[in-house]
Amino acid sequence: MAPCTPRLIVPIDLKKKPWEQDPPLHNRWHPSIPTVSEVRVGELFRIEMVDWTGGEIQDNLSAMDIKSIDLNTVHYLSGPIRVVDMEGVPAKPGDLLAVEICNLGPLPGDEWGYTGSFDRENGGGFLTDHFPCATKAIWYFEGIYAYSPQIPGVRFPGLTHPGIIGTAPSMELLNIWNKRETQLEENGLESFKLCEVLHSRPLANLPTPRGCILGKIKEGTPEWETVASEAARTIPGRENGGNCDIKNLSRGSKVYLPVFVEGANLSTGDMHFSQGDGEVSFCGAIEMSGFLELKCEIIRNGMKEYLTPMGPTPLHVNPIFEIGPMEPRFSEWLVFEGISVDESGKQHYLDATVAYKRAVLNAIDYLSKFGYSKEQMYLLLSCCPCEGRISGIVDSPNAVATLAIPTDIFDQDIRPKVSKVPSGPRLVRKPDVLKCSYDGNLPITKNPSGAA
Repeated sequence: MAPCTPRLIVPIDLKKKPWEQDPPLHNRWHPSIPTVSEVRVGELFRIEMVDWTGGEIQDNLSAMDIKSIDLNTVHYLSGPIRVVDMEGVPAKPGDLLAVEICNLGPLPGDEWGYTGSFDRENGGGFLTDHFPCATKAIWYFEGIYAYSPQIPGVRFPGLTHPGIIGTAPSMELLNIWNKRETQLEENGLESFKLCEVLHSRPLANLPTPRGCILGKIKEGTPEWETVASEAARTIPGRENGGNCDIKNLSRGSKVYLPVFVEGANLSTGDMHFSQGDGEVSFCGAIEMSGFLELKCEIIRNGMKEYLTPMGPTPLHVNPIFEIGPMEPRFSEWLVFEGISVDESGKQHYLDATVAYKRAVLNAIDYLSKFGYSKEQMYLLLSCCPCEGRISGIVDSPNAVATLAIPTDIFDQDIRPKVSKVPSGPRLVRKPDVLKCSYDGNLPITKNPSGAA
């Protein structure tokens, strides 16, 4: 007998705002956010999602929506979903929730996406000290392929995936998150040796009622006020999974999520048509609305059986991800190396962040020799299926990071040759990305020996 059509449990109406959806969405992690549906193990079900900004970024020729966005509102998630076994017994704390991604894609009639970089003083990005301006590129989908009018001469297949998939934290785990992230925010610059680029961005995103959407909990009620003051932001990945941005988590993949509350309370969102490792521009995948078709299993006592706590409590665990068989096939790559020496020539000790930053900068500078602006390449390396690696982490004093770029995504040969780099009108890639001015006073990092 043929399997049933997936049951739609969270529909999305693209004409409505996130807070108008039925069932309602949420943009925080908290155990008290009510579930919107229940599924049984083995049941195939469908969840639809708005893009991570809830439709704030538009398919137009301006980057002002990127520059002015209120980041207190992100990410909008669909769920939470309560998961029970065939006897109706819910997943319990200490279980593992195995979530299989059976199918996924953009919402029909909304087959487009965007990549951007935020203004340095409103979100920034990995290279915000080099690229302080808000920028945007629009992408259109042709089946499995994406192309952008703002980055011409590039076309590639997407590896579609959810940026966020996770379970609700228990109150104990939520308190652990809030305590450690508050300590980092209050003491981080004094007590930690951090990569300088991170100093120009928030060290943590602490709970705030501003922009808070809590599903079925009505704003203005005493319950809303309490939960909004405690609920964790969705920006970082944590023990519950969350915003891990694993680009290979596509069709056929499985996620093994720790369960911290009864029912697991599964939520997902932040759909990406494609993403590069690191999502370096922060608004950096090809962001889109979309859907997931999922199946769940409950592995009883799976946390104790399979996960080893790396911290002071049994809650200090992390999910396991099983990558599916569906990936674009590329045979030729150009690989850029970075070491833990920054643009000023300062040596850092085994700092993989500095090394990866340098690998990305090396790739951007190289690719800009082929008629592209550096902003075009910054956005491209954030969203194309490039592969980031920590290649060396033991040989003091340098960590070594690499960034591998599939050469087939370009309509020209980008490999080094004996002859000079081609130049001339044919290779000038116009139009450029959509761009706003940077109106702040923070210093811009320059490579003293680099090209303008």
